[in-house]
Parts: sequence; C-alpha cells; structure tokens
Amino acid sequence: MLFDVFIHCKDWDTFVSNAAYFRQRMNEGEFVYALYVAVIHSPLAEHVVLPPLYEVTPHLFTNSEVIEAAYRAKQTQTPGKFMSSFTGTKKNPEQRVAYFGEDVGMNTHHVTWHMEFPFWWQDTYSHHLDRKGENFFWVHHQLTVRFDAERLSNYLDPVDELHWEKPIVQGFAPHTTYKYGGQFPSRPDNVEFEDVDGVARIRDLLIVESRIRDAIAHGYIVDREGKHIDIMNERGIDVLGDIIESSMYSPNVQYYGALHNTAHIVLGRQADPHGKYALPPGVLEHFETATRDPSFFRLHKYMDNIFKEHKDSLPPYTAEELKFNEVSVEKVSIDGQLETFFEDFEYSLINAVDDTEEVEDVEISTYVPRLNHKDFAFNIDINNNGAEALATVRIFAWPHLDNNGIKFSFDEGRWNAIELDKFWVKLNSGTNHIVRKSSESAVTVPDVPSFATLFEKTKAALGGADSGLSDFESATGIPNRFLLPKGNEQGLEFDLVVAVTDGAADAAVDGLHDNTEFNHYGAHGKYPDNRPHGYPLDRSVPDERVFEDLPNFGHIQVKVFNHGEHIHNN
Repeated sequence: MLFDVFIHCKDWDTFVSNAAYFRQRMNEGEFVYALYVAVIHSPLAEHVVLPPLYEVTPHLFTNSEVIEAAYRAKQTQTPGKFMSSFTGTKKNPEQRVAYFGEDVGMNTHHVTWHMEFPFWWQDTYSHHLDRKGENFFWVHHQLTVRFDAERLSNYLDPVDELHWEKPIVQGFAPHTTYKYGGQFPSRPDNVEFEDVDGVARIRDLLIVESRIRDAIAHGYIVDREGKHIDIMNERGIDVLGDIIESSMYSPNVQYYGALHNTAHIVLGRQADPHGKYALPPGVLEHFETATRDPSFFRLHKYMDNIFKEHKDSLPPYTAEELKFNEVSVEKVSIDGQLETFFEDFEYSLINAVDDTEEVEDVEISTYVPRLNHKDFAFNIDINNNGAEALATVRIFAWPHLDNNGIKFSFDEGRWNAIELDKFWVKLNSGTNHIVRKSSESAVTVPDVPSFATLFEKTKAALGGADSGLSDFESATGIPNRFLLPKGNEQGLEFDLVVAVTDGAADAAVDGLHDNTEFNHYGAHGKYPDNRPHGYPLDRSVPDERVFEDLPNFGHIQVKVFNHGEHIHNN
C-alpha cells in the first residue's frame, strides 16, 4: 500500500513529502522496502542514487556481536571500528565459502534484483517488466554456478539440490538479530522437513513441482482458461520463470502455485514450523539475508534443475544458426594474470544504533574481508571479411575439471558457465583488435558509495562540481569485485569462451554500440538483447564439434590464482 502511494505521486514534491510523512509512521523495514522499490521504478526518481542497504539497515548484514559493540560505543561515547567475521568456525567446511553468501555486496545484489523485479508487480503500476520470468531464472542460475565455482576454489563438492523427503544436511546459525524482534532463528544439522502451519504442507510442494515438470514434459502450460501456451521455443523459459517464482505474471497461479516463494518460507520456518515458540521469520524470508544460509543455494540448485529440464528439451542449435557469416575469432588472450585477493571493506554502523538529540553521534563502523581481483582485460582479435557490421561479444567461463579432477564435457561445462561480459561493437572490414577491461563488464556493478560519500558528492555538486554519481544509478548486477571466482594457490583452471554473434539479429533496441548504459539486468524498458540469456550456451550440446568448428567462437584455457593475499584496513 505504501509503494502504491509513492508510485502514484505526480511530482517530486509530493513524492518527497509523502516519504517524509510516512517515515515517521510506518514500520522501518516496510518503509525502506517501499521507498527503495518506488525510487527504482518511479520516472520521477530516474537518476536517484540509493545509499547501500547495509548502511541503512545494518542489522540485516552484520553479526550481532558487532552490533552490540556499536551500542556500547554509542553509550560510552567512544568512537569505534570493529572487525566483522563470517559466521561459524573452521569446524564447518561451509565457512570456507561464507565470504560469498555473506558478502554485503552479494546480499545487496540479491535484494536489489528482487526490487527491480518484484514478484507482486502488476503492469498497472506504471510499466511492463520485460522478460521478468527469464531474468528470475538467469540471475539465480548465475548465483548457483558462481557458488559452485567458489566451492571448487575451496576444495568443496558442488552443492546438492534440496529434496523435500530428505533431511536438510547443513544447519545454520545466522548470528544476526532483528533491530526489533529478537534473534534470527538457527537450524541444527540434519533437520527433517515438516509442514509449516498456515503456509504449506510438504505434500503440496511435491504436487506443484510435479505439475510443473509435467508441463515441461508436455511442452506447454495450461492457462486459467484451459488454453495451451507453447513453451517449446526461446520464450518458454520466460513463462516458466513466472510460474516457478511465481509472480503476478503467472498464467495460472491456482494450478501451478508459487513453488519458489513458498519454498523460501517453508525452509526459513523449519526452526519453528508450528509456531510453538513464536520465533521471528528466518533469514531465507528476507531477500537481504537469504544468501547467508547455505541451504539457499541448495534450494536454488533444485529450482535450477527444473529449468534445466526445460532447456534440455529444446532442440540444440545447429552450426547454421550459430554462424556469423564472414566473421571469425582469430585470437583470444588475457592482459595481466587472473588473480584474486581479499581486502578489508569498511561501512558505517551509525544507523545500527538508536538515535536521540540528547546523545551525540560518534563514528562507529565495521570492516569485513571481501573478495576482489586485480585488473585485467580481454584481448579479442576478430576478422571481418564482409562490410561493416554490428556484433555482440559474449564471454563465459566454466571450471575445466569437476571436484574429482574429471574434465567437464562441453555440455556439462556450458551449463556451469559463468557469464563474464556481454557487449556490442561495430566491426570494421578487416582485422578488429578489441580490448575489454574487467571494470567495464556489463554483468557487474561497482560498490555502492557510502552515505558519507553520497553526502560529500551531493554537497560538491550543489557547489557546481560534477557529482560523479551517474555510474551508481543502477545497483542491479553482481558486484564487480566478484567477477572472477576466488581460484586457488595452484591456479584453478577454467575454459574461457568467446562467442561473437550477429548484432543486427540480436538487437532488440537501436544504437547498442554507442551506449554503455545497457545494464545487464535492469528493469527499465525493453531488454536490449533479443537472444535468450546464456545464448549460445543455453541449450544442450550433444556434439561439441558444432562449437569447436565455429569460426565465430574462441575457446582457451586460463587459470585463476589466489595466493592468500589479504589487504588490511589500518
């Protein structure tokens, strides 16, 4: 209802005045959510840069021990900078990859994506969200394959999918607290699924899953009126995403249910499924905190495998469909070594503690280790024997070996492929030498500037300087620091592939090569690329020679190193 008020404001003053009014009267979490979604979607706020959520509601991103230290600092009026650590201990192998699921930027990416594409969105609010269902599939697919690559980097097996009839092997103790409402519930190891009162029975989830798998096997969805919607085409994944999530775009929510949304609540409530102890919602019930729980990735591996079933049922691409006449990739190489490291990242906790005019604010912050990579660039030599042409350059990488040291087949590899970049270029006749920096990747976004930086830059802009904030207008995308998986000391080997496809056929909008603003996942207007997400690796590849013989396809092996470097914050 609050979002409804904001989105229907006709001018800036009305929007700001309503926000100021309701800020004093609404629950804090509801206010932040409604305001953020409205700013992302309202045409009035097109160029507004939102502050990072981990500084707005630090409780959802920061361990309780650090929050308690922040309160003590405020009470004793002693400024403090506190070290945050990841949950658990070395006795828990899952802690080796906590830097991924508990990263404040990764949490921000997840919550921001769900704000760009809310499941409750209706087009009557203002506009249609293009390819919303397919985007739901792709963004979670990428989180899943990236998490598996981080696990390989740390000598862990890939994630197993969740089974409703089997125990939830990994427990989780979040070590986080609601600002009002107590601790986030913990879950011990090996919990058996139980029905959740007032939400769903496990039996219902199994029924809904079998209906969805049935639709995939039939190749069509049945809508509310009983009509068939064909999904045996490249847009089928979009309908399937709407159904599995499910969103208001689902053609038949009564029949296909809301598998993903219900599963999050059911899994989140397993600590108190019958409400005996009046525990608050679990981490899986908030987009900000969901990726902290390792079972998030098991749940999404389960969803991902349903999507894979559909994708594998589509006919594979032929060499004819994949070719880009007259265009060939001559050489692919990397400038610089692919190397990752950890560095301390500081953010303010001033909003973690209560505020009153009688007590002065003191500087309170925390720092936490975050993954980053050294700068590198892709060098791609492309030969064009024809006239000037628009081309789409698509860059992916997948681990060369699985956790047992067995080489991935092309077909296994392409499903595990991490999307590293996608951009458009004008190819001149003859040889084109393209250099693409890691910092330019369209699938990533830079770290959101802190509150303090936003205030500084705004002040400077009011004084006539350039605010320098236009790069931060959209926070939808993987943090750039996570572009590469961690890798390891020996160098984790990856297959790096570059597909150069026909830009004129791919383009859904004009002027692509002139525009660097086409954020990969953003919700505004038409999605610029006509091809399915993951193209040309999105369908099964029964014969890898189709790709290996393609002139417009480059394939090399690279290694990602991590030498244990950690840059400390003084």
